[in-house]
Parts: sequence; structure tokens; C-alpha cells
Amino acid sequence: MIPRFNDHAANERTYLAWVRTAIAVMAFGFLVERFDLFITYASSNASHAAHRLHLHLRTTEWVGLLLIVFGALIILLASARFLRNRRDIAQERMEAYAGPVGEKLLAAILVLMGLFLVVYVGQELAALGAQPDV
Repeated sequence: MIPRFNDHAANERTYLAWVRTAIAVMAFGFLVERFDLFITYASSNASHAAHRLHLHLRTTEWVGLLLIVFGALIILLASARFLRNRRDIAQERMEAYAGPVGEKLLAAILVLMGLFLVVYVGQELAALGAQPDV
């Protein structure tokens, strides 16, 4: 029997949840990075709007790349946390809980990126709607 098996299993489940979250963030980053294809296709009838949007869509490429890098960073931090907790669980002495600072930081960054994307996509779609039909 593995000593403190329930604690080790809970630590592993938490780690896997972080990895799933990181994969979702990276997939969303890829989707955001490819969003310029949708906007370019949607504005194919208005060449002026398509040119203007293509210049500004580099922003979505950068945001997408940042989300992909952020997802990879989440995996690195989750791995370090998993290994630290595994070591702490195996020890007989009690350790103080570090607190949810990482989780709060992750949530804040994701909310800020979400708000940015809402404003950005809203502006781009409004620019598409403001173009006269040719």
C-alpha cells in the first residue's frame, strides 16, 4: 500500500486538470491566431476594409502566440507544483499551504485577454459593418 495514497491521487488529479487547462488555452491561442483568416474571408468584397483589417490583424496573431506560450508556461508551472506537492506529501512533517496566488494570477490574465478580444473583435466587426456595399 502506498502511504498517503489519497493525497497523492488528489495531487495527480489537480496536475492533470492544470494540463487540460493549458491545452485548452493553447488551442484557443491557435484559434485566435487563425482568426484573421475568417476576417479576411468575411471582408473579401470590400478590398479597402480587407487591407485595413489585414494590417491590424497582426494583433490577433500576437495574442494567439501569447496564449500558446502562456499555455506552455502553465504546464511548466503545474509540473513544478506537482513535484513540490509530491515531495511535501511524502514527508512526515507538516507544510504550510502556499495559497492560491498562481490561480488568481491565471484568472486575471485570462479575464484581461478575454476582455481585449471582445473589444478587438467588436471593433473589427463594426468596421466591416460600416463599409459600404460594393
